Formats: sequence, C-alpha cells, structure tokens
Amino acid sequence: MYVNRSIAKIVQVVKKTLAQQFGSCVRALRLASGLSQVEFGERCGFYQTYLSRIENGQANPTLNAIEVIANAFGLTVFELFEQVKKY
Repeated sequence: MYVNRSIAKIVQVVKKTLAQQFGSCVRALRLASGLSQVEFGERCGFYQTYLSRIENGQANPTLNAIEVIANAFGLTVFELFEQVKKY
C-alpha cells in the first residue's frame, strides 16, 4: 500500500482551531476544578449542551460568554487566554 508521505506530514502539522484550543482549555480547567458539565453550566448560567459544544470546539462563544467562563474560574479573560495558549 502506497502512502503519500507529504500528505501524512501535512496532517501532522495541522493545528487545532482556536475554538478547539479554547474548548480543550475550558474542559481541563473544569475537570481540575472537580466540576461536571452540569455543575459548571449552572455556575455560568449555560445549558450543559452549550458547554459541551464549547468544550468540543463546535461553538464559538461570544466575548460575553468567554468573560462569564473566565469569571467562573476566578480568572480574567486575559488570564484565561494565557491558559488557552497551552492547548
């Protein structure tokens, strides 16, 4: 079986989208806080389904929603995005 090596390299280089990075960060911070999606959603005033979509990179939260999430973690928006850089 022949595999095009240049395509394989491109696939390895593909980075997560910002939405995916943000979602991964939110999930990691939520789990580190010991909260379920339902509990964290209630803290933020979001439905669990919306929070799930954020964590999976399938939703693009507004700036207001990002601020609510940051505040729920006890962070500023800027501190939250410093964390996002790690993902």
